Amino acid sequence: MTWKTSVVDIPPDGGKGGVICNPKEMSQFELERLSKQYIKQVGRMIGPTKDVPAPDVHTTPQIMSWMMDEFYWQEGYNASGIITGKPLAIGGSKRRGDATARGGVFCIREACKKLDIDPTKVSYAVQGFGNAGQYAAILMKELLGANKLIEVSDSHGGVYNVNGLNPVKLIEYKQKNGQVSGFLGAESISHQELLELDVDVLIPAAMENQITSDNAARIKARISAELANGPTTPEADRILYDRNVFVIPDFLCNAGGVTVSCFEQVQNAYNYYWTLEDVYKRLDQKMTDAFLNVYETLHKHSVDMRKAAYIVAVLRVAEAMKLRGWV
Repeated sequence: MTWKTSVVDIPPDGGKGGVICNPKEMSQFELERLSKQYIKQVGRMIGPTKDVPAPDVHTTPQIMSWMMDEFYWQEGYNASGIITGKPLAIGGSKRRGDATARGGVFCIREACKKLDIDPTKVSYAVQGFGNAGQYAAILMKELLGANKLIEVSDSHGGVYNVNGLNPVKLIEYKQKNGQVSGFLGAESISHQELLELDVDVLIPAAMENQITSDNAARIKARISAELANGPTTPEADRILYDRNVFVIPDFLCNAGGVTVSCFEQVQNAYNYYWTLEDVYKRLDQKMTDAFLNVYETLHKHSVDMRKAAYIVAVLRVAEAMKLRGWV
């Protein structure tokens, strides 16, 4: 998370934490109790000028609301900026929900420009059809004009149609049935088969370690846009690089979420909220600048995109540490 915030050049540092549970098997009452108990344990360590938690896997705006409310009762004052990813009615930022996917699609757009690929003609596949994956499937069409979503998978399995799938209807089917398997007019496909099919853009948006040394040599995509955290192992990275697969690394590609969380924190701080157009424009600018900085570093040092992103991020942190006299 520190490298993620650094590579897009926003002020927060970063860390990861959470609770081991399966929220899909919990009632709303159980989720509320768990959320508030979590803040009871970490409340003394967080605050609008300390650590500011943000949503991640299986968290929702409602969960963020419960956590903010518990902080209020624990500390005795209301602070909207204690947590991000909140509903609009209590200080959330417009379009926080699609920010991760939107930032990733901005990166894909810039990659297509650099690789001389017409985005309106690309075929694409999405592994992982949760929040980020669903929005990515729609935004590839809305923002880039890509009309050929070939494959989609979730934790239950995947579906495939060489002529293309309708992302809106897929989302409706998923919401109704809890999975994409069985979608009318599509063939069944496994997670691994999805990764290895012939598409222009592969979007791993599921869990970590999906592309490994075992299957990297069979990846046919020209671009792999990592919306998930850590979907590619270090061994696979080298194989993909040698095969000219252009990888947009996770901590650049999926940084749109934390960027809009930062925007939300800024809006909370001065109690003035931006228009939707402002949020989109600022996110586009941040993600585009970050991509171009990393791409320039790639050519300067003759490395892959992941190493280039690390170079950009680490140098910024190192400069800040030197200026503060830490080293």
